[in-house]
Amino acid sequence: MDTTAQDAAAAPYAGVLQQMQRNGTPLRDPSFVLLRIENSGRAPIVESDYLAPDGARAGIQVRFRGRRVVGMVVTELSRDELRGFFTPGDTGQGAPQRVRGLGVTDGLIELPKVKLNRRDHYKVLAVLEREQGYSERTFPDPEVVGGLVGGVRRGRMRRTEYHPFAARPVRALLVVLVLVLIGESLFMLLRSAPTAAPLDCAKGTLTLSGSTAFAPVLREAARQYEKTCPDAHIPVSADTFQGSVAGLNSLAAAGAKEKPAGQDQGLGDRLAFSDGPKGDGRPQLLPRPVALSLFTLVVNPDAGVKDLGLRQVRDIYAGKITNWSQVKGNDVPIHLVSRNPGSGTRTTLEQQVLGGRSLPAVTAGDCAALDDARPGRCEVGDTTTLLDTVASVPGALGHSEVGAATAHRGVQPVRIDGYPATLEGVDSGAYPYWQTEYAYTYGEPPAGSLAAGFLRYLGNEVGKDIIRSHGDRPCAELSKPLLCRPG
Repeated sequence: MDTTAQDAAAAPYAGVLQQMQRNGTPLRDPSFVLLRIENSGRAPIVESDYLAPDGARAGIQVRFRGRRVVGMVVTELSRDELRGFFTPGDTGQGAPQRVRGLGVTDGLIELPKVKLNRRDHYKVLAVLEREQGYSERTFPDPEVVGGLVGGVRRGRMRRTEYHPFAARPVRALLVVLVLVLIGESLFMLLRSAPTAAPLDCAKGTLTLSGSTAFAPVLREAARQYEKTCPDAHIPVSADTFQGSVAGLNSLAAAGAKEKPAGQDQGLGDRLAFSDGPKGDGRPQLLPRPVALSLFTLVVNPDAGVKDLGLRQVRDIYAGKITNWSQVKGNDVPIHLVSRNPGSGTRTTLEQQVLGGRSLPAVTAGDCAALDDARPGRCEVGDTTTLLDTVASVPGALGHSEVGAATAHRGVQPVRIDGYPATLEGVDSGAYPYWQTEYAYTYGEPPAGSLAAGFLRYLGNEVGKDIIRSHGDRPCAELSKPLLCRPG
């Protein structure tokens, strides 16, 4: 919202707005701006997501040409936890600290790099006055400068406006235009024949299995595909995904049962997804790279660490470092929470981060039985359980795909050698914890089958948007899509 006191004076009880003063002096042509900053995407926004130069404190800048900011307040926080981004701390000397990234300079408002979960928002209310010497009758629109690394619309922010004091003739004209458009749409709808389903639509039921890390992408893609293709059914439940190896084994067993030796045509109703390529064996399973997936280490916040060197990570999993105080954290024993054998996230951890070294022996069959006073390790079956366990076990360290980790409020993602889990870090070779996500079929599925149609759907624009929204990168966007590896 952007309105002047003169515009607002026509509204009931608004005359007092023209009498606003600063230090006893009336404001020159005062105006009022209300900004609403909201994460309207599917993925959370963290500090490193803001497209700003290294070292910059502010994530968003709002400039007002021809005006200077007289006063500003941050209001309507969607969650109380956001208040800390705008509340100054205490220096201990009686004077509050300046809020990092928040400031006002003449005609410029700077906003900090606020972490926003999906649908989180806050508002900024500013009072401004005409700049001395500015003679234009109207003010230019505020300039909002900000962006995100990656994301939809190439990371650009989308702007919407609300004009509460629009004249009645303008509102009437808008109503007439809307009615005309609705009438025209109904006319065209009644004249046209029923629209056929897209070419990639297929009938039947498709069974998905495999990676729990990639499961959130597949659940959303399955729902969207069913909306597009009403004759398709892709059931997804809590038991659908049991891990990469389990998914491959399930697909191989189904193929051996349904396709006796000598039949060339593959299964058209099953797909398995794996974090990384299959091992030796299962020669009937054919791979198709789908996405470049990112993973991250996560800790219980009481560990007191946010960054670990690669050598420190390896020493922790080798049992050489057993207390967080040895890496400048809190005096808490380290409890390793790992996925069960067969997990692609675990295999990737061993291969890409630990240099091929296996995890240490399990010390507790149940994570709840870990000794609070001693280091140890336990295993769980899926990503959600792992994150919940890390959040509840003191000193816990685990591993997860990035999207689920950043959305979980009870865990702290850990940087490796100072680098967060970003696609830019992977491309530059600085961040090691990543893997290619593969879709496997049993033989070559028929071209018109549901399995083939769903794979094509994952590679088109809608499917790629879904993959990107969960923090991964579609293989089609890489320089060598068939290899689906960093540049």
